Amino acid sequence: MLLENSTMAEFKKGIKKTKTLIIPFGTVEEHGGHLPLSTDTIQVYEVVKEAARRVMVFVAPPVHYGVLTSTRKHPGSIGISANSLRMITRDIIKSAYDKGLRNFILISGHAGNIHMSALREAGEEMIDEIENIRIAVISEYDMIRGESERFVETKDDGHAGEIETSRLLYLAPQLVKGRAREEYPELPKPFLVRDKVKYWKGGVHGNPAKATREKGEKMFLFSVESVVEIVKKIEKIK
Repeated sequence: MLLENSTMAEFKKGIKKTKTLIIPFGTVEEHGGHLPLSTDTIQVYEVVKEAARRVMVFVAPPVHYGVLTSTRKHPGSIGISANSLRMITRDIIKSAYDKGLRNFILISGHAGNIHMSALREAGEEMIDEIENIRIAVISEYDMIRGESERFVETKDDGHAGEIETSRLLYLAPQLVKGRAREEYPELPKPFLVRDKVKYWKGGVHGNPAKATREKGEKMFLFSVESVVEIVKKIEKIK
């Protein structure tokens, strides 16, 4: 059940059947020269919407902004601080809890370390503060990583590469503008640098040319099935 499309009466009826809310998190972030800035949001939101067709669960509108690190200097990337992400996550959970929801699945289409840490910190805080609450924090990208290794051809594929391009070819082919060239960031680890674009001009980590719609469909279906199982598990926890 999509919250943004529901009426008060539908919400009251729905909460008698489920007390679980999925909150999807995305970004406004560069994804090479061929994928839209909303790539992370599109991927995760389409997955949870399909999951909601298969199992009774509430789905919140996506949080479109996230914490950006290696991409924050690239054109189009617009992010928020880790503190802002923690606070908005806490506020959403507290408000939803007041309306009777008890199980919260925070699932992110963006897998950045600081971004995911902020979500986990918010979840840990809420678990300590509120009794009778269950929270799961998931990186949707990491969730499918093992499955994708069975058919993804690019070794160490990552941001805007074969995986994400395949997924967008399946979910929103009209938004895929050709293919960016194969590229891997050359950041001087372990050092932190301000001008990350200097070391990663195209914003791609992998090989988009290897992407296919069929690969995208396989990853999508696997992710949907995984989310459905997580919904079933969280509702069994006592």
